[in-house]
Amino acid sequence: MALSKTKSTTKKISKTAVKKTTKKPTAKKITKKSTKISPKKSIKSQRTKVICISHKEDCDGISSAALIRQAFGGDAILVDYPGQMEALNQIVLDEKLKSLFICDLGLSKKTQDEFVDILTTLRKNKVSVTYIDHHDMDPNVITSLEKIKVKVIHDINECTTVQVYNAYKSKLSDHASFVATCAAITDYMEDRPIGSKLLQIYDRQFALISATVLTYNIVGHQKEPDYLLYLVEELSDSKFPHDIPNTYEFAQIQVEKLSQMIAKVKKGMKTMQNLGYMEILDAGASGAVNFVMGLSGKDVGVAYKERVDHGIYAVSVRGSKNCKVHLGKIVNILATSLGGSGGGHDKACGAVVPKPQIKKFITELNKKIK
Repeated sequence: MALSKTKSTTKKISKTAVKKTTKKPTAKKITKKSTKISPKKSIKSQRTKVICISHKEDCDGISSAALIRQAFGGDAILVDYPGQMEALNQIVLDEKLKSLFICDLGLSKKTQDEFVDILTTLRKNKVSVTYIDHHDMDPNVITSLEKIKVKVIHDINECTTVQVYNAYKSKLSDHASFVATCAAITDYMEDRPIGSKLLQIYDRQFALISATVLTYNIVGHQKEPDYLLYLVEELSDSKFPHDIPNTYEFAQIQVEKLSQMIAKVKKGMKTMQNLGYMEILDAGASGAVNFVMGLSGKDVGVAYKERVDHGIYAVSVRGSKNCKVHLGKIVNILATSLGGSGGGHDKACGAVVPKPQIKKFITELNKKIK
């Protein structure tokens, strides 16, 4: 509409200019006005969107997204590890994106180069990018990210939410320290330097039950993305887990499912020399893997569940305190060599493995954790 109006105005001016030469200054004035806004300024002014891409499967990822929302506003996109690259490929096309935060998602050798390429494109488009994580990471990737001026907050000794809290506490409410404490507990990192100080602020049993209830709500709603986003909103509004409707009822349902899992693991698990393993059919692998490790009597437990829509197995791996190897590093290399991806902490990690390769993955993992 604006274009056609300009054309008609130009025609009128031309006719008038033929009849009366005194109208020429008016034509100049209109021409100046129509070229005043440059395309670059127009695009730049549209970049107002803040997005946080975070891990959807545990308390640390959900809590990280909640604190980013509280500090900076914006929207959350919650994904599992395999979904990270798909989400990035979508948002890189968003011309309104101004700031991007990526939390608690880790990187595998299979995806790290593509990850750097996408973030390079975002930085060329003047998008502010912050990467916050605690998973083991290739130092060369950190160097590459810092070279393109991505802000990297990375410490394997603290969970991601604690790092978010520590970096932005001046923008956060006092309640944010409790959200970070719950995340540290559920990631088994409440004994770390900052996490332990946060836990001392609160009654230990209150923090433990809150973290557990929150975790069971997250695990029990993995197929309900709207509910997970609702949890992010409630936590960002400084709600305790018990303030969120029905959380204890949902947690009880999850507890009952887990209690039934014990008998199933006893019956269905198998063992190798260095690990216990089991395919999970009717629950999440992450909920069963500790039972597999404990009941097998081995230092490492492996639980895996088929994702029929992707032709892969989602694998969870856990190690006991006696496990002497860094499972996250081993799983990253092994899963990548078999056409999948993976990684994580020294005693808690995960992987995505093509369905035909699952037996080889378990066999090779058994060899590498002697």
